[in-house]
Amino acid sequence: LYPRQIEFEGRVYPTSEHAYQAGKASKPAVREWILNAPSPSLAAMAAHGLYVWDVVPNWSQIKFDRMRAVLRAKFDQHADLKELLLSTGITRLVETGTVSNAVNRLWGEVDGKGENTLGIMLMELRSEYAKPKAKRAAAARRTISEKKPAASKRSPVAA
Repeated sequence: LYPRQIEFEGRVYPTSEHAYQAGKASKPAVREWILNAPSPSLAAMAAHGLYVWDVVPNWSQIKFDRMRAVLRAKFDQHADLKELLLSTGITRLVETGTVSNAVNRLWGEVDGKGENTLGIMLMELRSEYAKPKAKRAAAARRTISEKKPAASKRSPVAA
């Protein structure tokens, strides 16, 4: 929903969807074809239509790690999107699909049914981003309490 250009693996991609889908292609020419798609949805459609011999052999094992890395790059590079993600607090995030198929039910939910993998990844990333903020606040509280003067103690030797 928030298409932004990102730098990933030393290359600039038009959107995070392009960066993710380009990783599926085993051949440079096919990767370029995906990258030239005029929209994120067309990049996804192009990648979904690849012949099996044009897909990296271990795609099913690496696709989730790639998506996590792409999401991190997107939110690390766009502070406004990171703040928007953090502003959702503890709200459950759901990638909602309109067409019930295996891909939509894997990455999101259709009519309340699906694995919502993308939503879960976003919530995990949000949690990671929120932790440093909480740790900084706790450290600030400790620093303030350490600055309070301690009660004076008399040494029994000095008395």
